[in-house]
Amino acid sequence: MPAGSWQLAVGSGQQEDSFCYFQLPTANCPLPTAQCQLLTAHCPLPTAHCLLLYNPVVINVEILTIGNEILLGLIQDTNSNYLCRVVRGMGGRVRHIAIVRDEADEIAIGISDSIERGADVIFTCGGLGPTDDDVTLAAVAKASGCAITINTTARAFVERRYRELASQGHVANALMNESRLKMARLPERAEPIENSIGVAPAAIVRINNARVISLPGVPAELKGIVEGALQSVLTEIFGYGSYRERELIVDCGDESQLAPILRQIASVHPEVYIKSRASHFGPDVKFRILLSASAASGAEADRLIESAASDFTRIAARSNVPTTE
Repeated sequence: MPAGSWQLAVGSGQQEDSFCYFQLPTANCPLPTAQCQLLTAHCPLPTAHCLLLYNPVVINVEILTIGNEILLGLIQDTNSNYLCRVVRGMGGRVRHIAIVRDEADEIAIGISDSIERGADVIFTCGGLGPTDDDVTLAAVAKASGCAITINTTARAFVERRYRELASQGHVANALMNESRLKMARLPERAEPIENSIGVAPAAIVRINNARVISLPGVPAELKGIVEGALQSVLTEIFGYGSYRERELIVDCGDESQLAPILRQIASVHPEVYIKSRASHFGPDVKFRILLSASAASGAEADRLIESAASDFTRIAARSNVPTTE
């Protein structure tokens, strides 16, 4: 199989009890091809040699949620769940989510790691506020190799929001102190995005081929930005892509019996992501097979899934594995 072509990896260390796609290493990879038929967590190569990919035409997204309070179990991360649904609905795919502490170095490392994995879009959630532990934008600046400075557009927005809040009696005054001014300090190449609910603007920074979109951690503010001021940017990134999924029920008590069937389907339908959902062994077990695809239109995504589902049902029947929906 030539370098860069699709290979199905079964039960890799990345996703337990599932089937996922890996790309074979490049022609310069020092390992024999045979060693990469099943890429495991024990592979001696750096991640850069063998990137995890799902579909070469789909926008790959990673999410970095920031906050000690999440790691302490004080609040739940609902932002990642929301963003996953948004990305899926626009035809993209979230392939990695991480939670890090309110530490600039750790956040910068997380962003750099996402870029190294080839992410097209990196959402950061949280850490845009006026307090000393809000360090996300400083971390983005560090990851991008640029300075952090007062952004005149962001400053004008913050000043306007405080005037509005003061006129409504929500704050004592509209004076710009250092803490308020902090929310207007952005990486020097950043594009500020207005926050329709809160005070801290969001920001977009391009680093190499990736866009880092920094959003506030308050769920209502994040959702307001994503569904409001950020829509034109998201449309530019994702286009009007569509995501579709379909689930098949397989009457089979042994997932290893499904592996060769899924391998055959994956080789014929590389545009369709296939995931088996295993639970336990037993004669009464029924596995769920999720087929999902992203395409330029809903009709095209439906066609891809219908073709893969039809082939799966036909090949499974030949192996005496009944399939229902």
